[in-house]
Order: sequence, then C-alpha cells, then structure tokens
Amino acid sequence: MNFMTALDIGASGLKAQREYLNVVSMNMANSRTTRTAEGGPYRRKSVAMESTPLLSPFDSIMNQETNKNLRGVTVRGIVSDTRPFKEVFEPNHPDADSKGIVRYPDINVVEEMVNMITISRSYEANAQAVDSAKKMFNRALRIGMN
Repeated sequence: MNFMTALDIGASGLKAQREYLNVVSMNMANSRTTRTAEGGPYRRKSVAMESTPLLSPFDSIMNQETNKNLRGVTVRGIVSDTRPFKEVFEPNHPDADSKGIVRYPDINVVEEMVNMITISRSYEANAQAVDSAKKMFNRALRIGMN
C-alpha cells in the first residue's frame, strides 16, 4: 500500500462519518417536528454505507496478483426510518387530529447521542490513521535524505 492509498482510505472514512454526523444532528434537531414540507411528522433518517474500491482498474489488476483488496467507505444514501410515529394526546396542539392526538417522530435522543459518540470516535480513528500515514511518510523522507 502506498502513501496516497493510506490517505484515501482515511479520507473516505472521514467523509462518511461527517455525513453520518450531519444526519444524526438533523434527527436530534427534528425530534419534536410534527409538520414537514412533505406533510406529516419528520421521519428519522439513517445513513447507508458501503465499501468501495480505492484503486484504478489498472491498480486493481496489479493488486490481484499480490492478493491485496484495499477498500474505502462511501455513503450509499440516506434512508428514512420506518418506525411508527409516537402518538401523544395533546388536544391543544395545532397539529392535533380530531381526537386530540399529535403524531411525533419516533426519535430516541439517547440513541442519537450514542450514535453521535460512536461517530465521533470513528472520526477520530480515521483522523489518527491519516496523521499516522503522514508521519510515516515524513520519516521515510528523512531516511532517504540521510
């Protein structure tokens, strides 16, 4: 694995975790949203990720010979959760139906905070991997200059 490939792997993880953090933040911000532009309460979102090859087609063929299969990660898409809405009796709420029931998103703030902590740790790990690759490259340069 070369220096740029190591950076590409770390960078793909950083980018995916940043996207995931944005989605979790959006979920937390809309945990009490009862009316959206699409109509109805906000639907909790989640991120679908998948591994992707980092190498060009030529590099892939060359690396097959050495049994290397280096992959990064990418966000495949943002998906809406299918959990049913929470129904709360609030007859004075502007979005209450004829029975006084208000539908809220089924967003557990504690679950979202745990996701946020996990994302933060993963982001830190990817940042550390990028930093380690840079340090190794700099040390290799110093060895070559001596």
